[in-house]
Amino acid sequence: MQGTTVRRVGLVLALVTALAGPTACTSPDPADRPGEDDRAPRGGSLTALRSAERATERAGSARVESTTTMGSLMSMTADGTLGWGDGVTGTLTITYTGGTVADTMRRLGSTSMEARYLPDAYYARMGEKFAERVGGKNWIRYAYEDLEALAGGAGSHLGEQIRSSTPNQSVKLLLASEDVRKVGEESVRGRPATHWSGTVETADVTDPALRKRLTEAGVTTETVDIWIDKRNLLVKKVEKARTATGPMTQTAHYGDYGVRVRVERPPRSDTGDFEDLVGQQDGTP
Repeated sequence: MQGTTVRRVGLVLALVTALAGPTACTSPDPADRPGEDDRAPRGGSLTALRSAERATERAGSARVESTTTMGSLMSMTADGTLGWGDGVTGTLTITYTGGTVADTMRRLGSTSMEARYLPDAYYARMGEKFAERVGGKNWIRYAYEDLEALAGGAGSHLGEQIRSSTPNQSVKLLLASEDVRKVGEESVRGRPATHWSGTVETADVTDPALRKRLTEAGVTTETVDIWIDKRNLLVKKVEKARTATGPMTQTAHYGDYGVRVRVERPPRSDTGDFEDLVGQQDGTP
């Protein structure tokens, strides 16, 4: 029973830690987007959003604060720094504030954990009570390729999503919307910003790669709102989606672009590997 619990929690944490990144799980890669001549927006809107995409990508790092809710499954917050110059690196403190995941974490002794992102894997520090269940190891390592083992193949995207979880991804997703519009000038934490909004309907997406990504993520409709400051940098985003498991909402604030991001790989002696834990519970030698 104990081994089953460890395995189940490990799988859930792999999923929700990915979602705790500063962008939602459906952000497309540049190669997934339709060609410029075949999609809206056009004219000034397209120019403004592409400028924001480039400026945010060039910045290379930022401080992040995000909140995520997924129906009754979980609600959570994440804050820390994230870099994307050469793969995703960074450190986030993730706190589960509600839902069944928070209940499970509470039974394991802590509703908060530290997540460290490195180009090849991310690491989760689970707390002493959980460590007792996995041979005294305080850290679990999730290699991105190992996430493909998650339920029903759904994990096949999680590694890629974590590695592409940068602020410019929300701008890229909005560029895939057919109804993107400029809402107006607003203030975000006391600073002027331009608000853009659009909706992505999976059934109406003609690009095969993007439609496949949305479908496999269980998304039918996603609304994206972003706020761009005078330097063409993304300072806030809100993504809302209807998924097969219920409504999902994620809000993130970004600031201190260009901040130095330093991430240390946890000691090998204090780290358990996700793949090994799953193998142990399956009876794999």
